[in-house]
Amino acid sequence: MKKLFVFTICNFIVLSLIVSCNQGDAESDKEKDIIRDSSDAEPFDGGWLIYHLSAEPATLNPITATDVYESVINGGNIYETLVKRDDATLDIVPLLAESWKISEDKLTYTFYIRKGIKWQDGVPFTSNDVVFSYKKIMDPKVDAPHLRNYYKDIKSVQAIDDYTVKFTYSRPYFLALEFCGGMPIVPKHVFEEGEFNTNPAGRDPIGTGPYRFVKWITGREIVLEKNEAYWGEKPYLDRMVYRIINDPTVAFQVLKTEELDLSALTPIQWSRQSDSDSFEKKFYKLSYFTPNYSFIGWNTRRPYFSDKRVRVAMTHLVNRELILEKILYNLGTVVTNPFYINSPEYDKSIQPYSYDPKVAKQLLDEAGWMDHNGDGIRDKNGIEFKFEFLIPNGSDTGEKISTILKEELDKVGVDMQIRKIEWAVFTRHLNERKFDAVTLGWSMGVETDPYQIWQSSQIEEGSNFVGFSNEEADGLIDEARTEFDRERRIELYRKFSKIVHEDQPYTFLYCRKSTVAVNKRFRGVVVYPLGLEPRQWFVPSSLRKYGQTAMNP
Repeated sequence: MKKLFVFTICNFIVLSLIVSCNQGDAESDKEKDIIRDSSDAEPFDGGWLIYHLSAEPATLNPITATDVYESVINGGNIYETLVKRDDATLDIVPLLAESWKISEDKLTYTFYIRKGIKWQDGVPFTSNDVVFSYKKIMDPKVDAPHLRNYYKDIKSVQAIDDYTVKFTYSRPYFLALEFCGGMPIVPKHVFEEGEFNTNPAGRDPIGTGPYRFVKWITGREIVLEKNEAYWGEKPYLDRMVYRIINDPTVAFQVLKTEELDLSALTPIQWSRQSDSDSFEKKFYKLSYFTPNYSFIGWNTRRPYFSDKRVRVAMTHLVNRELILEKILYNLGTVVTNPFYINSPEYDKSIQPYSYDPKVAKQLLDEAGWMDHNGDGIRDKNGIEFKFEFLIPNGSDTGEKISTILKEELDKVGVDMQIRKIEWAVFTRHLNERKFDAVTLGWSMGVETDPYQIWQSSQIEEGSNFVGFSNEEADGLIDEARTEFDRERRIELYRKFSKIVHEDQPYTFLYCRKSTVAVNKRFRGVVVYPLGLEPRQWFVPSSLRKYGQTAMNP
C-alpha cells in the first residue's frame, strides 16, 4: 500500500510490511563509521526517545488510516502483522504467525499463529481477529478503499481453528503473501462495538506490539510506553514520545536544544544549517534513499486540467532542475514515472518534459486557453484560468515549489492561488476530491502494484484522486497483478508508464533522499535498507535524560 507524506517528511522508520522498500545508503564513509561505532556498547534497558512528527495523524486505526504518520507510530510498535520483512535482508519472516504454507496453484495461503499472544488488554489474540479485520477492510461502509483493492480477489478468509487462518484467492496475485501477511489486524473485541470508522480505539489503540499507547494530546504529542507483557523480544527504550511540530524551522530550533532526539532535516537544514562542529558533536547526520516520489497532482475533473495538453503545459512550466539545485540542494533526482527510480520497474528511457515556457504557451493556446477579453488572464468558454494550489501546513519544500510555479504561471496568464491547510483537513479534501491541484509524495514498495493510485476503479473512493482514467492502462495493471514472471511484469509496467507520461495527470518531480538527525546519546543506530529502526536503540545510563536514573521533563 502506498501512503501519502508531506515533502518535509523523511520515511526513516521501518513501516509495515506492505510499504516495502529497497536498500538505502549512508551519505559517506564518515557516516558509516559513526554508525558502526554506535553499535559497540552493551545494550541497556531504559530511557526515552523524543521523536519529531511534522504532522498529526488523522487516526491511529491502521485499517482506515492513509497517511505515513500513523504508520510511523503504529507500525511494529502498537499493531503487528502476521509476517514482516527482515530489517537487513528484506526477506519475509514470521511475526504473529510462526509459519505459513502456500498451495502449488498459489491460490491458498495458510498461516499458523503463535500461541500465547495477547492483546495489550489481556485478551488472547486468535485467528478470529484476522478474519474480523479482513471483513472490516472489505466492508463498503468502512473507510478503507485504499486497502480493499489489494484484497478484492480473495474468495474467503477462514479461521480453521484459533491458531490457523486460511486465505483463498479466486485468481493468483503476485503480492498475495505480502498482503495477506501484512494485512493490518485490529482486536475484534474492541472494534466490533459501535461504529468502526469512529471507534474510540482510533485515538486509543490496543495492539499486540512491544509498545502500548499512553496518551494523545492533540496538536502536541503522542506517547507510547514499553509493553512489559510483550510476547516477543522487548525493546530497550521505555518510552517513545512523538512530538508534533508543524513548522520545520521551529522543529530544528527545538532539535538543536536537544529537546528532540530524532528529526527529519529539510534540505537547507541538512546542507547549511547543521554544518557545524557543535551540531555534529551532538547528532548523527544520516541520509539514504527509500522508495518514494514527489509530485504535483492535477484534478482532471476541473475544466482547466481535463485536457492533457494543459497538463503537459503545466509540466513544461515546472523547472525541476532548479528545484533540485536551489530547494533540495541536489538531495534527489528527477523522476518521470510512478515506480521507485532504483527498481527495475522504473523506465529510465522515459525522459522528463523540459522546462520550456514557450512550448507551454503553445499548448495552452492549442487547448483554447487564451486571453480572449484582454484582462491578462487566459480563459475558455467564459471560464477564467484561476485555480487553487493546495499544500499541507509544515511542507516547507512544497511551499517553495508552489511559489516558483506561481511565478511561472503569472508570466503566461494563469492565476494560481496557494492555500495551506492542516494535514487532517488536507487529506479530507483529497478524499472528497475538493481540490484543483496539490503537491505531495508517495511512499511505496520497490516491487509495487500501481492499482491503488492509477486504476480507474479507484477514482471515486480510492487513491486515484486526480481522476486518471485510461482503458489500456487499466488492462495493463490488471494483467500485471496475475503475472508472477517479474520480467514480463516489468514489460507491462513500462507500457503503462508511457501512457501515464503522455497523459501527465501528475507532474512527477523527484525521488528525494531522507535526511535525518539522531542524537548521539543513542547506541545501536544502524541504517537498514528500510531506514532506521529505533526499537533496537538504547541509551547508556550515564547519558540518559529521561526515565530511570534521570530527571523527567
